[in-house]
Amino acid sequence: MSTGNPDRRLARTFVALADTLVADFDVLDFLALLTERSVELLAVDAAGVILSDQRGGWRPAAGSSERADLLELFIAQTRQGPCFDCVATGKAVTSPDLSLATELARWPRFAPAALDAGFRAASAVPMRLREQTIGALTLLNHEPVSLDADTIAVGQALADVATIGLLHHRAADRGELLAEQLQATLHHRIVVEQAKGVLAEHDGLDMHEAFTRLREYAHRQQRRLSDVARDLAEGTLDPADLGAALR
Repeated sequence: MSTGNPDRRLARTFVALADTLVADFDVLDFLALLTERSVELLAVDAAGVILSDQRGGWRPAAGSSERADLLELFIAQTRQGPCFDCVATGKAVTSPDLSLATELARWPRFAPAALDAGFRAASAVPMRLREQTIGALTLLNHEPVSLDADTIAVGQALADVATIGLLHHRAADRGELLAEQLQATLHHRIVVEQAKGVLAEHDGLDMHEAFTRLREYAHRQQRRLSDVARDLAEGTLDPADLGAALR
């Protein structure tokens, strides 16, 4: 975790999330930043983003870790759990202890999956623009804990500024409709998953290590994460060349 003044770190985060009107803006890197800063600033153990697929469903778009069990948990949240309830109501949803009988009855599939993955508490805040909810930010803790009102408020503010920045960039950049923007984001996420698999198999890495290297390479080359992932998945970028560039 970063050291320094918490208020200053929070202010820098808001600036980073709002600064989307740049030529090399990368939506997947942007969402990864949102989850990483949420973990840092809100004192939670993991965070993730799900987005609407504009067909009545929800799909994971980013996580603070690329651990397979965590990604599976985010997938489970698209069908049941605090994130699912959050996007349905447009309001924050919290559960301080998923092991309680009431929570197991409330989410009979999600709660056991979260406990198996090592998480005892879960919360979600909506990613919304006015009355329209396009996704949710999930916050997970290993220990049973109730996030206080101030923490939830900061989490909601992070989600709000990220949503506004994301949609503002796309509207200003290409005049895309919301549905097209979300579809493109989720498509790029699929390509990143393919690229992670290629890199993990070639270098003997776990999925989080593969994602970290992929993202670091994109940063060093000043390229979009989605473009690097596409090259790796299609074979126009050799995993060995990527690894050599990071040494």
